[in-house]
Amino acid sequence: MGAIVRAVCGRRTKWLTLMVWLVVVVGLGGLGSRLAEVQKNDISAWLPSGAESTRTLTIVQRLQPDHTVEAQIVYVRAGGLTAGDKAKVDADARAFASVPGVRGTVGAPEVSADGKAIQVRVPVELPKTGWDQVKTTADGLRGIAAADAAGLSVHIAGQAGYTADQAAAYGGIDGVLLAVAALVVIVLLLLTYRSPVLWLLPLAAVSVALMVAQGLIYLLARDAGLTIDAQGSAVLTVIIFGVGTDYALLLIARYREELRRHEDRHVAMAVALRRAGSAVVASAATVAAGMLCLMFAQMRSTEGLGPVVAIGVAVTVLAMLTLLPALLTACGRWVFWPVRPVHGAPEPAGGGFWHRLGTWISARARLVWLLSAAVLAVAALGAVNLRLGGLNNEDTFVDRPDSVVGQRAIEEHYGAGVGDPALIVARAGQADQVRAAAAGVDGVAAASTGPVTGDGWVLVTAVLRDPSDSAAAREAIGRLRTAVHAVPGAQALVGGDTAVRLDIADASRSDNLLIIPLVLLVVFGVLAGLLRSLLAPLLLMATVVLSFGAALGVSALVFDHVFGFGGQDTLYLLFVFVFLVALGIDYNIFLMTRVREEALVAGTRRGVVAGLAATGGVITSAGLVLAGTFAALGTLPAVSFVEIGFTVAFGVLLDTFLVRTALVPALASDIGRAIWWPSALARRTEKTPEPDAPAPDAAPVPVS
Repeated sequence: MGAIVRAVCGRRTKWLTLMVWLVVVVGLGGLGSRLAEVQKNDISAWLPSGAESTRTLTIVQRLQPDHTVEAQIVYVRAGGLTAGDKAKVDADARAFASVPGVRGTVGAPEVSADGKAIQVRVPVELPKTGWDQVKTTADGLRGIAAADAAGLSVHIAGQAGYTADQAAAYGGIDGVLLAVAALVVIVLLLLTYRSPVLWLLPLAAVSVALMVAQGLIYLLARDAGLTIDAQGSAVLTVIIFGVGTDYALLLIARYREELRRHEDRHVAMAVALRRAGSAVVASAATVAAGMLCLMFAQMRSTEGLGPVVAIGVAVTVLAMLTLLPALLTACGRWVFWPVRPVHGAPEPAGGGFWHRLGTWISARARLVWLLSAAVLAVAALGAVNLRLGGLNNEDTFVDRPDSVVGQRAIEEHYGAGVGDPALIVARAGQADQVRAAAAGVDGVAAASTGPVTGDGWVLVTAVLRDPSDSAAAREAIGRLRTAVHAVPGAQALVGGDTAVRLDIADASRSDNLLIIPLVLLVVFGVLAGLLRSLLAPLLLMATVVLSFGAALGVSALVFDHVFGFGGQDTLYLLFVFVFLVALGIDYNIFLMTRVREEALVAGTRRGVVAGLAATGGVITSAGLVLAGTFAALGTLPAVSFVEIGFTVAFGVLLDTFLVRTALVPALASDIGRAIWWPSALARRTEKTPEPDAPAPDAAPVPVS
């Protein structure tokens, strides 16, 4: 920390720091705009590597080397198809082959048994780098199918239709999310500082951190095998804006405090960095370490998210501890206009709201923490209403896209499982036995044998009786796997859309059991090292977990009775837990490091009051910023993002206004100095400082 202080607070070296950042952002900032080029959004990039559906997909791609997904173009006329309708579809089927992105043979038109629908199956190339090309192809197919429809309803379903709708939903996601997050930060910074200028500095530092992090991640994804998808890119933006602004708020609050004590702004920043820096570094280390725990996940998408966010946090904390202090010291006191901190002015927090609240809590500490804990515990009971089995296609989007409408039309006129059959690969010599075993499974409507590879694998398709995205279909996949695995020598594997959903659910449950305890252990270790205590970290972890449960409980009720969502994504629980524990503990870190600092002079109970008075305003502002940036996820059209954004935002607000404001201060006041057990501070006799005693560690710090 000493080297950083000297580099960013020196009268001359601060300009060197600014020049270094200018060079870095020029070198990497432009690369960040190309991040979408290296995103991997295809199924094989995020499935568990050892899952049966993944191994099946590998063999299916050898059977179908063009790596295609099927677009099912369905035409419906409620009163029954006419001869003209059939002639149009025949002509359309011939025209589909000329659409860019169509690979392979276009299927012959299939009329439904009720005579009200006709569908054409079109193989569409699926590039590994993203969805945009699939959307372009789907738009071309739709242009042909919708022309001169004359009363026919036309929809594009199947995996190609679903992928195209995902591309439309996520198109421009980074730009939208960036704009919303930036707007939230600007508004809250203006309200916090009431200055027409000051807010520009933290926003500039955060923006630089985002550009540099995106550029660095682009290089690592391009050249070092780092995996990033659209989900990771969105989370990266939210995390950097949220934690970056939080760190800026904490540092600027301490800097303004020190400007009243020191005439030289360079000395004031040096003291502020040395005092606030440890809390900021500890916070960043907690977030990064918690995210790196995701690298142990079976899900590739989850595994890749960990290092992506950790890199973003590392770049952000470096920017907040170097670039922002250099900008602030370069600008001087005028940047706080119209409320400039004057040297020698009294501290405004001494008799303010937070000091009065801390005093009130201290006088009735046990009652406050018991009531706070009871409120959180009751709220957590609502978590029993969560439905963590995953979302079906219809419930994935906030609205009802064309692929979902088309899929429901296919189920109505052709049968529930026709659109997405189970895919079975087996040795060609046992193809008949595997097909017969599959056909006899409860939940399978029909099974047929497909092409054979040169190395002796055969593809068997099994049409399910239930919709492919339903729980009943996933249960049928389990029975199907048992049946075909039992065929001697077949080496049969079952994949397809339903099998993918089943494997994701299984992997997610396994990841929850491993990563949640691991995150708790890692965060506990960071807190123990920072606070030099074992009891305080245990209590802080307990409060955050209780807050996490309350956020889940309230969210479950809101999702059911307000939003009307059909359930939760299989990754919801893990992501919400990691974000809330890693980020929610920040405010306890900010509070308790200041409490410990004050306790060294005034004793623990007085330190709680002083710590709350000193950090109350800034932590509240930080909580509002972080909650606001995660709430920005609610502007996206994907239910999974909306649910994660709402729960994390609500959980952060709980941590800000109840856990950090009441529960933790009340616990610390009630327990007293024993909270620092087993450190020496737990055994120190608490003394009241002299009224004119200087602030701890207030001596000027030499700067170059």
